[in-house]
Amino acid sequence: MRNLTLLTDFYELTMMYGYFLQGKQDEVATFDLFFRPFEESNFCIAAGLEQAVEYVNNLHFTKEDIEYLRSTKAFNDAFLSWLSDFRFTGSIKAVPEGTVVFPYEPLMIITAPICQAQLMEAALLNIINFQTLIATKARRVCHAASPAGVLEFGLRRAQAPDASIYGARAAVVGGCTSTSNVLCCQMFGMPPKGTHAHSWVMSFPTELDAFMAYANTYPDGCLLLVDTYDTLNSGVPNAIKVFDYLKKNGHKPLGIRLDSGDLAYLSKEARKMLDAAGHADCNIFASSDIDEYVLVSLKEQGAKIDTYGVGTKMITSHKTPSLGGVYKLANLNVDGKNYPKMKISDNPVKMTNPGVKTVYRLFDRKTDKAVADVICLADEKIDESKTLTITHPVERWKTKEINDFYAKELYADVFADGKSVYESKSVYEIAEDCKKSLDGFWDEYKRLTQPHAYKVDLSDKLYELKQSLIIAERETVKR
Repeated sequence: MRNLTLLTDFYELTMMYGYFLQGKQDEVATFDLFFRPFEESNFCIAAGLEQAVEYVNNLHFTKEDIEYLRSTKAFNDAFLSWLSDFRFTGSIKAVPEGTVVFPYEPLMIITAPICQAQLMEAALLNIINFQTLIATKARRVCHAASPAGVLEFGLRRAQAPDASIYGARAAVVGGCTSTSNVLCCQMFGMPPKGTHAHSWVMSFPTELDAFMAYANTYPDGCLLLVDTYDTLNSGVPNAIKVFDYLKKNGHKPLGIRLDSGDLAYLSKEARKMLDAAGHADCNIFASSDIDEYVLVSLKEQGAKIDTYGVGTKMITSHKTPSLGGVYKLANLNVDGKNYPKMKISDNPVKMTNPGVKTVYRLFDRKTDKAVADVICLADEKIDESKTLTITHPVERWKTKEINDFYAKELYADVFADGKSVYESKSVYEIAEDCKKSLDGFWDEYKRLTQPHAYKVDLSDKLYELKQSLIIAERETVKR
């Protein structure tokens, strides 16, 4: 396991040093990790928690780390000596991976001595932001492709090895069936997927020679790339000849893959040719710079494609290449007394919610579909026996009464007193959790364009606390 303790912005360390010099290192802080409204989607799929847990478990400064920090001449010997015994001793609650989450709902709530909590900001954001971003993009792609399956093919276009590995993992969390990335598959127990490249075909005297050689190599897993020369006049006819040969010898070919050209037209024509030749059971796979918008268009055109390979535009989250995740101080506990904290800004989107919080998801008892989320203070409980009035967190005249519902708290304990209590799941188990979380929402909330606005409310108690802090800050400024 790599030691990522110095995977941090320098100002985290300078703040830690300042806290240390001021004698504040034992003050307990609560930070919320959440994302602001996301341009391409009204919700996200939480991902990356397993890697975040690994990072926290391994937090420590090696001798080499400390000597490096000494070389910066930014810290005194007492602080560097203190770092030599540094470990995480706090608690973390988090939304389980695969859960649907909305803007301003904390994905992680970190409570620890302030130096510990401060240090983790950049690394946790790096881990959670990226995987949540890719899982969310994958969810959109898989939603658009359904009922066709989607394979993740982004290795060569990802921004460096880690992005390819953890991006592929996140894509499977979001709904992809597997990935071509062999190292990712080895690390996370998945079957690698893929066929041959155009270079395979070009390396043989003829296309038919190349197809026959591949069929003899993988007689029970034969998927042929048919667009190297001429898809309909050469590729598909040669594939049919090979498939006839395989079936004659007791094998079942998988199908063909299209990687260029008009995928809608080519897939429809190829389907006719395969069916007419007695290969209706052969699937058609397609790739070629695909995203959810291309998939919608292909479905509208009646494309006959069973599985898609999606690479560049999913692994890079094309159009929205970053998630606006932030890590903000919500509470300080000094000598046993809580001091709720919030960022106040002229830009409303950058204002934060104060205090130690939790989130409840409310479900209609008759349909088991989610109707609203409520962000509360941690000591609040939702009374399921009473009518609950949901109020827009900004436009307070907008209300909705909710009856006959049940409430589920979103968080699971991840760390307690510095010890991990997180139970790891396989990627496919997390993907199944994701499917269940998505199934809990009406289709109107999940559509790709102009989705219905899901209601996320602040409890009255949290709203009043927030307003009181805003008023108090104004009074302070006036003085």
